[in-house]
Amino acid sequence: MINILLILLITFQWFRDILREGKKGDHTLYVQKGLVLGFILFIVSEIMLFISFFWAYFHSSLSPSIELALIWPPLGINYVNPWGIPLLGSIVLLSSGFVVTLSHHYLILGNKSLSLFHLFFTVLLGVLFLILQFIEYSFGEFTVADSVYGSVFYLTTGLHAIHVIIGTLFLFIQWIRLNLDHFTLEHHLGYEFSVFYWHVVDIIWLFVFLSYYWWGSL
Repeated sequence: MINILLILLITFQWFRDILREGKKGDHTLYVQKGLVLGFILFIVSEIMLFISFFWAYFHSSLSPSIELALIWPPLGINYVNPWGIPLLGSIVLLSSGFVVTLSHHYLILGNKSLSLFHLFFTVLLGVLFLILQFIEYSFGEFTVADSVYGSVFYLTTGLHAIHVIIGTLFLFIQWIRLNLDHFTLEHHLGYEFSVFYWHVVDIIWLFVFLSYYWWGSL
């Protein structure tokens, strides 16, 4: 617990210093390039993390072992109906990607009020997606302990849910900063990072839905 608290403290102070530097005008073009590069490397690491889970899923599903009775999903596991809550959640999350793009567009045009409205609406859509995910888990007919199917399913969707939580908080913080006039038309890297992060979350979920829910139910 002490280590976790120290990590949170260091993270908070680091972000605090970054925000102070940005407000003071210390983020020159050279510094901005470094921040962009660091963020790109972070996104790449996140994508590689999810690729490892997709690899585990396809490794087990394309060639089920004898322990799984040579079928996928394994015997006794009822897969989640993709055309229920998962489809609704997918529509909500993909719609949020469109809405946050509108918010970014209005910010570039200098329309603060519309940018704030669409950004807050995106946060609400993110919360709605998490509620739908919780409902899906509550009514699930298998658990994380039910063979490799259950473990890889809940690890992947659970990890994605954590990223949605982080992304929602990320966007909400940018909404607060936009209210406080921390951004200009030319300099709003933090805002752009939150938008890019949210789009990555959207795209990853699209692959999760197509492979885990739709393809896994065929």
